[in-house]
Amino acid sequence: MQNSFAPEGRLYGTAENTEFIRNEAQLRLAWQSKKTLEGIVTSCSRTLDLKVDLGSFTGIIPYAETLYSPEGEPAKDIAVITRVGKPVCFKIKGFEDGKIAVLSRADAQRECMDKYVSYLIPGDVISCRVTHTEKFGAFIDVGCGITALLPVDCISVSRISHASDRLKPGDDIRCAVSRIEENPFRIFLTLKELLGTWEENAECFVPGQTVRGIVRGIEPYGVFIELSPNLSGMSEYRGDVEPGDEVAVFIKSIDPKKMKVKLVVVGKQGKAVPAPLKYYISEKVTHIYRFIYSSQSSSKISETDFT
Repeated sequence: MQNSFAPEGRLYGTAENTEFIRNEAQLRLAWQSKKTLEGIVTSCSRTLDLKVDLGSFTGIIPYAETLYSPEGEPAKDIAVITRVGKPVCFKIKGFEDGKIAVLSRADAQRECMDKYVSYLIPGDVISCRVTHTEKFGAFIDVGCGITALLPVDCISVSRISHASDRLKPGDDIRCAVSRIEENPFRIFLTLKELLGTWEENAECFVPGQTVRGIVRGIEPYGVFIELSPNLSGMSEYRGDVEPGDEVAVFIKSIDPKKMKVKLVVVGKQGKAVPAPLKYYISEKVTHIYRFIYSSQSSSKISETDFT
């Protein structure tokens, strides 16, 4: 589904947004046209009201207007405080004496929910932005600050111990909607289905190559090494490596039938830095119905059915 409601931060700095906040006349035009704009939060008061820089004006988002919740739940204090220094979306509710504009982030989110998020279904491929990471997953802005969860086991086929092993706040990524829960309303996302099948990833490598890898797990019987987010291989046990290490590995063999890659570690190169994600679907694709990760010759079937 095409998202016309961008994650927070994408509007700020655009020519249109800058034009609307440059003076009182433009702000009043945005108010009359119910335009969604963005500004940087400069401070948070004791009563959890947010102050927003609007150039010649000061914007105030009252605490009750800082978050839209379908269940009517108030915003958590930490969710409000941590907006300081960051862009927020808002609609203008009116003006007070002097150069004060009363703003509502909740109104912008409500419109996003009503016109976009409420129409999402499992399998929809959307553009979104990482807001922060945890061991259990990443929190993702799907539009106007509305948050979804990307569980850590849905980030890639290659297992990682923390979402920060793959993602960082501010990353613009694509995800598929995995499920939506009601009461309370929750959106869950998945990323691994967009990062290619076993065969698509394996085609990037050939036996005899020496390539970069990342240690993801260590067992007495071997070391699991990631070649790409959706492809891992195994080397013999080594006691001088640990998860997160970048290593140089020699590819001994690639077996599509067993979906196994045998590796030999030939060098240790320090801690790995996450590489940019490579997507295996066109940017024009807005919905997927089924994803089969397994190779065609494998008897093991690994698939995701979004229907």
